[in-house]
Amino acid sequence: MLVKWIRCTVVDRRGFERGQRKWAGLLGEPGFRGQSGGWSRGKPDVAHVFAFWENRVFYDSFMAREHDRLAASQSGMYKDMQVKLFECRFDVKTGFEPLFTDADVLRVAHSRVFEDRVEHFALTQKQVWNPAMAGSPGMLRGVFGEAPGCEFLVLSMWQSSAERGKYRPESLARLSALAQTETDVKALTGDVVQLEASWTV
Repeated sequence: MLVKWIRCTVVDRRGFERGQRKWAGLLGEPGFRGQSGGWSRGKPDVAHVFAFWENRVFYDSFMAREHDRLAASQSGMYKDMQVKLFECRFDVKTGFEPLFTDADVLRVAHSRVFEDRVEHFALTQKQVWNPAMAGSPGMLRGVFGEAPGCEFLVLSMWQSSAERGKYRPESLARLSALAQTETDVKALTGDVVQLEASWTV
């Protein structure tokens, strides 16, 4: 499965949200699995959108045909758009499906990893971080994706921000030391996204 992550700074919030609802036109596209997103908790003018596709072939076909028509309604509504594509490597917790109706918070972590530490980073994600996240109250499901250039995405869905808040302080420091995160990771950025139900396709 392919994950598309879009991050942009919105200059016309109302217009952007109106345009976001037009993406319902994705329904019925061959290989399309789901899409949703919302507003950054830390930066209220930043929007995140996540789209899921069966594979790159279906995605490229859509981009060549319908994408520009659907995107036209949001022209001029945002700036600084960043788009990244990740191949799903494995699930966080069990049987990931791009369903958003039971989640209200989405956590995204984006890592740039040293080339010689890629396999170790993936292994600790599976053996250290995944069990810790899977055991956290309110954590529903997630996915671990990889992009060329030693970039990784960990996307996790949570039932509520209160539950998300329980996955923190000293346990994070302990897990980070156990996983040797500082040795593996060159740069790490993340965000907490408040999902908008009207953006879900």
